[in-house]
Amino acid sequence: MTVRVAVILAAGVGSRLRPLTDDKPKALVPISGRSLITRAVDVLARRGVTRLVIASGYREDALVRALAGAPLEVVFRPNPRYETTQNSVSLALCRDALEGESFYRLDGDVVFDARILDRLDASGAELAAAVDPTRRLDAEAMKVRVRPGSRDIAEFGKGIPLEAAAGESIGIERILGPAGGPLFDALDEAHRAGDDGLYYEDVYSRLIQRSRLAAEAVDVGGLAWCEVDTPEDLAAAERLFPAT
Repeated sequence: MTVRVAVILAAGVGSRLRPLTDDKPKALVPISGRSLITRAVDVLARRGVTRLVIASGYREDALVRALAGAPLEVVFRPNPRYETTQNSVSLALCRDALEGESFYRLDGDVVFDARILDRLDASGAELAAAVDPTRRLDAEAMKVRVRPGSRDIAEFGKGIPLEAAAGESIGIERILGPAGGPLFDALDEAHRAGDDGLYYEDVYSRLIQRSRLAAEAVDVGGLAWCEVDTPEDLAAAERLFPAT
């Protein structure tokens, strides 16, 4: 299966990385000389992705300039309320550009080994989520709980007890086309209910609990990745992904 579409959520301010983000969103912060989003675009283009949807917000103008020469079609879906809403709202606003397609969904602040996508593509689940079972977990990590004796995800959440977690969801998934309709319906439902503080993973969990989404925790342990939120994360990412 070749996935032709991807979405990157890149609406946030990235305040913990100031002053690097004073004039650009976090997705444009350089890792060993190349921005987070440029690295992701290169990986996606090499895999055959032909259309990239950017969920934008803070300093969208900088993203537009940076991606003007990208080797694939780039479309923007801005979230005007990016400062007061969570990423579930940004993803919901991409519905018209994604529904009916199989797509990769990536957080804009993750740098990653391209082989992570290979592992996702090997899954037959409606939602294949990259999960690192080797990462030391803390209360802030987005964790997954799986059903006993399987890799089937029963729940996503930061509040999952550490002892019950099967690993950390790293912020990259592959979603098959038939799952898109129920997913965007659930995102829209949350928005209508005023639940604009939900993470998209919270919405995944709602669908799983309603038996409307089958999700697999795809083991990406041993492959390099890093979520970049702080200067310490930035230094760690540059150690993992040195200049080439």
